[in-house]
Order: sequence, then structure tokens, then C-alpha cells
Amino acid sequence: MRIHAIQTGTVAIKERQRRGSGRGPLRLINTIRDPNWTEPLPILAWAIEHPEGLIVVDTGETSRTSEPGYFPRWHPYPRLAVRMSVTPDQEIGPALDRLGLSSADARWVVLTHLHTDHAGGLSHFPNSEILVTRKEYADASGRGAKVRGYLPHRWPEWFKPTTVELPAKPFGPMERSMPLTEAGDVVLFATPGHTQGHMSVAVDTGELLVILAGDPSYTERLMLEGAADGVTTDVATDEKTLAQLRALTQQRRSVYLPTHDPESPARLAAALNGSGA
Repeated sequence: MRIHAIQTGTVAIKERQRRGSGRGPLRLINTIRDPNWTEPLPILAWAIEHPEGLIVVDTGETSRTSEPGYFPRWHPYPRLAVRMSVTPDQEIGPALDRLGLSSADARWVVLTHLHTDHAGGLSHFPNSEILVTRKEYADASGRGAKVRGYLPHRWPEWFKPTTVELPAKPFGPMERSMPLTEAGDVVLFATPGHTQGHMSVAVDTGELLVILAGDPSYTERLMLEGAADGVTTDVATDEKTLAQLRALTQQRRSVYLPTHDPESPARLAAALNGSGA
């Protein structure tokens, strides 16, 4: 197997989004009102060259975010708390081409969740099986989806994902999981908190467990510190997931790779070089 980090542009967010404060609606208000911005953070997706087929984890962002009206004008978060920068050549399709891969060859696309910076590149995968948890798809497409920060009206018309209900099958300390591959070396597991239907992906190389996390935290350090983010609606669930992830990384040699951690690509390369994978 080979695992590639793919950067699809950058996003700047408020510092309070990385480490939140307050409970309930006040948490999001505190995030939006924070005057302090992060540096531009990577928007990462991942490609796994697997014997059973090419697996893509998240699709990154689309350059269409720069178009007027792409985000709902009435929603304060995209107006006041996020700054996207994505060019057409940074989208995941051209990025895969530069790796000598093709979006047309992706057997599976796994979406950790359906926020636009993870699902914005869906248009590049019309022929792939796209997997998302049933809870995530319901929250992202149902009543109030736009209020919750989803953009279902921007999904391709053909988008009909395979929705999965992760069974109560432990994966280390994680409570719900299922294998994606017949070999059992790529596993989907539930990581609710950032969104209630969030899932992450683990790739077992034999010597190393590669955790393609999505957004349980914005950096490895924040996971280790158990710091819930500033947009979660359920701090207790977020903190529980972070504690379980911390325990998972302590059970065996692992590398934890959140989507917006600037150190994730280098940490992956160093870990794979050290494992001989």
C-alpha cells in the first residue's frame, strides 16, 4: 500500500474554532466573535493505493468557494469566521493526476463528514462508491442542514452515497467500526463530536496504524490535550472521542493525521519511512 497526502488549498479559521470555549450556542458565538485568525491551514484529503482498489478519504474543497453566493449570505459563519483559498488546479482531481493516479479509478471515496471542505471535491468522483454514515447524511441533507453548516444544494445532482451504520464492533477503544476492505486492513470507525455522524479511517500497514482522522481535532497536540473544538454542538461527546483516540494511539505504533494539521503530511512521511512501509 501507498498513502498520499493531498492538499486542496487552504482555510483560515478563528483560533477559538481550534480550541473552543462556552457551552451550547454560546460556543459557536464565541468562535465567530474571536478576533484572532489562524494562519492558512491545509485542507487535506488522502489517497490509498490498495490492492483492492484506490481509496480516497475526503475530497477536499472546491475552487467554487470563491464565487459570490457559494455560501448562504445569511449565515454568519462563512461570512465572518472562515477564509478559503482554493484554485482549480488545487482541486483533488488535478492533484490525483499529478500523482499518476486518476479520480476515475477510485473504487471507494470515504467521507469523514459532509462539511464543504471535506465534500467540496465530490464532482470529481461520479463513478466511485461514496460512503458516509447514515447519521451524517441525514443531518447534512435534512431540515436545518444549512443552519448546521452543510451545503447540500452544492452537491452534484448524481450524489447518492452508500450510507453506512457502523455496528457496535470495537476497534481498540473505539466503540463502533467496520472493515472496508476484505483484507480488513482499512477500517471505518465512529468518531462523533465535530459532527454527530463523523467517522475516521484507519489503515493498518502491519507495522503502523495510520489514522486518517478528519476533524476530531485540528492538530495532533489538541487531540492529546483533549481540547474540544469551537463548533461542536456536543462537547462531552467530542471530549470522549478525543480520549478514545488518545488511547488508540497509545495501544500500538500509530500516526494521527487530522485534516487541518500543517504537520500531518510530514508526520505521515516520517512514520512510513520509519516503518519501512
